[in-house]
Amino acid sequence: MPVLVRLMSTGLEEKGMTHDARGVENRDAVLNRECFCITLDRASLVAAIQAEALDADLAAALLDGRPHLFAEMPVFLARADLDAMLAVVDAIEAAASDPTYQTAVMAWAPEIARHDFGPRGVFTGYDFHLGASGPKLIEVNTNAGGAFLNAFLARAQGACCREARDAIEATPAANFEAAVWRMFEQEWRSQGRASQPRTLAIIDDRPTEQYLFPEFLLAQRAFKRRGLKVRIVDPAELSFAQGQLRHGEEVIDLVYNRLVDFALDGESHGALRDAYLAGAVVLTPNPRNHALLADKRNLTVLSDPAAPAGWGLSPAQRRSLSAVPRTILVTPESAEALWSARKRYFFKPAGGHGGKAVYRGDKMTRGVWEEVQRGGYIAQELAVPTERRIRIDGEVLALKLDVRLYTYVGLPLLAAARVYRGQTTNFRTPGGGFAPVFVT
Repeated sequence: MPVLVRLMSTGLEEKGMTHDARGVENRDAVLNRECFCITLDRASLVAAIQAEALDADLAAALLDGRPHLFAEMPVFLARADLDAMLAVVDAIEAAASDPTYQTAVMAWAPEIARHDFGPRGVFTGYDFHLGASGPKLIEVNTNAGGAFLNAFLARAQGACCREARDAIEATPAANFEAAVWRMFEQEWRSQGRASQPRTLAIIDDRPTEQYLFPEFLLAQRAFKRRGLKVRIVDPAELSFAQGQLRHGEEVIDLVYNRLVDFALDGESHGALRDAYLAGAVVLTPNPRNHALLADKRNLTVLSDPAAPAGWGLSPAQRRSLSAVPRTILVTPESAEALWSARKRYFFKPAGGHGGKAVYRGDKMTRGVWEEVQRGGYIAQELAVPTERRIRIDGEVLALKLDVRLYTYVGLPLLAAARVYRGQTTNFRTPGGGFAPVFVT
């Protein structure tokens, strides 16, 4: 079942805001601009995460060192916008199952992505900017972080109005954990496994140094409640011998993959890569999942108005793909035209992640352009993010926001937002960070 935080009534009348000719579509914008009555109860949040983590002192220390991980206030989202986002997810997931689409995107995928062991990939994240013409899909991520943290965050809100309190009390955190476990079970069985997994490894390079390491601790506790042995592991610590992936003497059955080495090319990822190719371990998400959904070059075909006609999509699904901003590969042939029209575009490395090495065209220098035009970049039409105004120490600040849908096989698990200042999402903005989403 979907696990989405919803606010059934907006309390607009209490705030002196009545419905105008624009109707329901403008309520979320009004609330994001003028509602300051819901704030993060940081003490409750820290206490809840401490109670869940196996090492409470470590969890507290980690959160203290990440002061901008959680936003001060939630984000409001119109139900119509949520429905439009879910329609985009449905269309892209349908495309990813179509042989013609698969042939197109596999043309630039690494060889390892051609192996299909069954798993569809846990926690696929669809990131959207909001706007007057509806949500615009910015990118897809197949190892989207933050879901466990956001499930806690939605419960740690304080509110001054009845409607907000009702929404907070209705946050189905227990349902989230059950849905997550069903997702991992389905991944396990999709690779032909019959019995239950015994051991699970949460994998990332230098995991204790990762900004979202607190989430790994929450995930570890959740999986332990299901009876698994759970390790948080750097893949360099793994070995593959006699048909088994091992951490020390312990055999690893299932891997929750948080690496950004999407093709498992890294030297320290050799054991994991060999075990994956041998079918000796269930890896999720895996290179094929990334190639079908999250390679940014895929946006060039998803945003091409002519391409979906050959994918077996319904008319409604094809229309939904108009929410993908037009995206073009940066090549020697397209470079001159893109430089001339650069103010209309955002430039991103095709294999990038986390907003690294991305450039807004109107701020790009000639020196940067020399690097970009060498290739390996996409140019995506700008979709300007909307704002969430927050109040900190009596001062009202306008921050940008995007909305992420965490999904599995196209079904929603959780909606969350990221609030920030700057060119891309980050966790360096006072008052910014992850924010819960209340659907109006």
